Amino acid sequence: MAGPVQSIERAAAILRLLAGGPRRLGLGEVAASLGLAKGTAHGILRTLQHVDFVEQDAGTGKYQLGAALLHLGTSYLDVNELRSRSINWADALAARSGEAVRLGTPFEGQVLVIHHVFRPDDTLQTLEVGSLLPLHASSLGKVLLAFGTASLESASEAGLEAYTRHTVVVPEKLTRSLAGIRELGWAAEVQEMSMGEAAIASPIRGHGGLVVGAIGLSGPIERICDSHGRPRPNLITLLREAARAISRDLGAARS
Repeated sequence: MAGPVQSIERAAAILRLLAGGPRRLGLGEVAASLGLAKGTAHGILRTLQHVDFVEQDAGTGKYQLGAALLHLGTSYLDVNELRSRSINWADALAARSGEAVRLGTPFEGQVLVIHHVFRPDDTLQTLEVGSLLPLHASSLGKVLLAFGTASLESASEAGLEAYTRHTVVVPEKLTRSLAGIRELGWAAEVQEMSMGEAAIASPIRGHGGLVVGAIGLSGPIERICDSHGRPRPNLITLLREAARAISRDLGAARS
């Protein structure tokens, strides 16, 4: 078997060093702490800076951990805690509602499905964990946009794609829709991503009441909505109860 790669070990040591201190460190301090030549330390720091894992203060020339690395770490922890805290409630929601359940978080201007429970029947279904959904055309994404967990500006700049004739692609109309979602406390998509399909979603909150994700029910429109195309009240009630339960497990205050 191949041995460890020395440059990667050194890069990891530099990152641990920067993470372990309360202040920025200069090149000389990094090199002396790890027993590296200044040229070697500088080359590794420059590479880490290039991928945004390290940042250099323009005034002092000292180094600290970069935003990309911090985002990677907190995203990993947040997503895994959110998923682990949600699994039992998502399974119970699928059983009680008879519908498929999805859990989503923002990821690079889209919604990342981090957990998916199949509809509890014998129909053919495809696992959607890891799939990406549009923010503006999915109920999960609308919740994230409405409560500020994802950016409406970035979604609009990327262009609001029309997946069906029902997709909202006018930013002003979407903004009004998001205001209504904040007031109701849940979002719906009715044939906006795919004809014949519908979904509803509700926010999941963490410490301080901040929305950290969304949980939703999805399926054929005749199962999710009534004959007038309105989401069924009993499904909304079950969904919101599950969202509140997960939120409590994540440390949100009771609501």
